[in-house]
Amino acid sequence: MRRRSSTVTMFLSTLTPKFYFALTVTSSFISGLIFVFEWWHFRKYGTSFIEQVSVSHLRPLIGGAENSPPPPAAFSAGDNDTSRQNMPECKVWRNPLNLFRGAEYSRYMWVTGKEPLTYYDMNLSAQDHQNFFTCDTDALRPSDTVMQKAWRERNPQARIKAAYQALELNNDCATAYVLLAEEEATTIVDAEKYFKQALKAGEMIYRKSQNCHSQSPQHEAQLSKDLESHKLLGRDTNVLVYVKRRLAMCARKLGRIREAVKMMRDLMKEFPLLSMLNIHENLLEALLELQAYADVQAVLAKYDDISLPKSAAICYTAALLKARAVSERFSPETASKRGLSTAEINAVEAIHRAVEFNPHVPKYLLEMKSLVLPPEHILKRGDSEAVAYAFFHLQHWKRIEGALNLLHCTWEGTFRMIPYPLEKGHLFYPYPSCTETADRELLPTFHEVSVYPQKELPFFIHFTAGLCSFSAMLALLTHQFPELMVILAKAVLRVLWPVSAPSVLASS
Repeated sequence: MRRRSSTVTMFLSTLTPKFYFALTVTSSFISGLIFVFEWWHFRKYGTSFIEQVSVSHLRPLIGGAENSPPPPAAFSAGDNDTSRQNMPECKVWRNPLNLFRGAEYSRYMWVTGKEPLTYYDMNLSAQDHQNFFTCDTDALRPSDTVMQKAWRERNPQARIKAAYQALELNNDCATAYVLLAEEEATTIVDAEKYFKQALKAGEMIYRKSQNCHSQSPQHEAQLSKDLESHKLLGRDTNVLVYVKRRLAMCARKLGRIREAVKMMRDLMKEFPLLSMLNIHENLLEALLELQAYADVQAVLAKYDDISLPKSAAICYTAALLKARAVSERFSPETASKRGLSTAEINAVEAIHRAVEFNPHVPKYLLEMKSLVLPPEHILKRGDSEAVAYAFFHLQHWKRIEGALNLLHCTWEGTFRMIPYPLEKGHLFYPYPSCTETADRELLPTFHEVSVYPQKELPFFIHFTAGLCSFSAMLALLTHQFPELMVILAKAVLRVLWPVSAPSVLASS
C-alpha cells in the first residue's frame, strides 16, 4: 500500500501546469463533440442517443427491463376507448387540394433546385393511382394493360412514354390523358386541356360500363361477365370523379371560381357516396374566395358533424366564421376591462377547438413559421395538414380584418386548458404521439417539422453542455493562472487521496 501511494506521489509531483492545461482542453473538446452530436441526434430523431443506447443495450444487461413498468398507451380517451388502436389515429390521407406534379411541383424544383415531394409521399400517390385507375379486368383493354404498368413506373419519363403508347392503342384512354395532365403539362392551362380530353373519353367509357352493368344476366355463364362489368364500372367511376374534380380545381386556379363551385356542387350531388374524397374541402376554399360566407356556413352545417371525421379545414373555417363576427372591433385591452361578450366567447372557444385539433396551424397563419409547398398526402392533426391548410387558407384569414389579431391573442390559451395533451383531450381524443415520425416522412428535409407537444431537452444534453463549459473554464483559468490552479488541483487531490496528500505537499 505504501509503495502504491509513493508511486502515485512521485507521478503527481512530476505534473506541470502544462499537463493540467492540456487535460482540461482535451476534456472540453471531447465533451463539446459529444454535446454537438447529442444535439444533432435530438433535433433529427427527437431522442437522446446516449439515453437510447442505455435503454436498448445497457438496461437488458443490468436486468432493468424485466422490472420496468409497461409504457402507457399512446391513445386513451376513457374506459370505453381502451380498444382504440394507434393506426387509425396516424392514417395518412390524400390531400384534397394537392397540387399538379408538372405544372406546380416540377416548376418549383426547376426554380429552387429543391425536391418538394418526398419518396414516401410519391410512393403513396403511386399506390393511390393503382387503386383508383386499375382493376383486375384491365386485360380486357390493351390500353389499360399498358397504363397499369405505367402507374407502377418510378421514372416520370417512362410513365409519360407509356401514356403515349396507350393512346396509340386507344385514343380514348382516359387514364392516359390523366397522367399527361398531371405530369407532362407544365401549366394549368395545358393540364386543363388534357383533363377535358380525359373527361370526354371517361364519360363515353362510363356510359358503356353502365350499359353493360345494367343488363341482367340470363344464365350462370353470364355471372362472371356481370362481375367483370361491376369492377369496370367502379374503376370508370373513379376515373370520372377524379377528372371532374381536377377540372374544377383547374377552373379555381385560373380564376373561374363560380364555374369551379358549380362543378364541385354537381359532382357532390352526382356521387354523394364518395364523401371520403373530401370534395367539400375544395368547395369550402372556393366559397371563401368568393366571400360567400353564408354558403360556407351551410357546408359546415352539413359536414361539421360529430359522427364525421374532422379536419383542420373544417375546424379552422368554423373558427374563422365566428371570428369574423367580432374581430373587426375586438381589442384585448377593452376585452380585459369589460370582459368578453357572448359572441367573443363563442369565437374564442371556436379557436381553442381548432387549435386543440391541430396545434401547428396558428404559427403558419401568424407567419411565425415559413411555408413550403403542401405534400400530396397529409396526416390529420399533424404538421403536414397544417402546411396544407395554411398554404391555401392564409389569404382568407388576412382578408377578414382583425381575424389574425384575435387568433394571435387567444390561441395559446388552448395549451393551458390541456396541459397534458398526450394523456387527455378536451373536445377531441388525446393528441397522437406518432405524428412527428409520419410528418418527417411526408414533408421535405429542408422544412423544419413542427413538434407538439414540445419535447424537453434530454438530461445528457444538459450534462454534456455543463461538462463542456466547466472544462473550458478550467482550461482558461489554468492558462491564465497556472500556479494557482496547480495548488487548487493538489488540494483536490488531497481530498481524494488523503494518504498520498502529505507526500505530495511535501514534494511541492
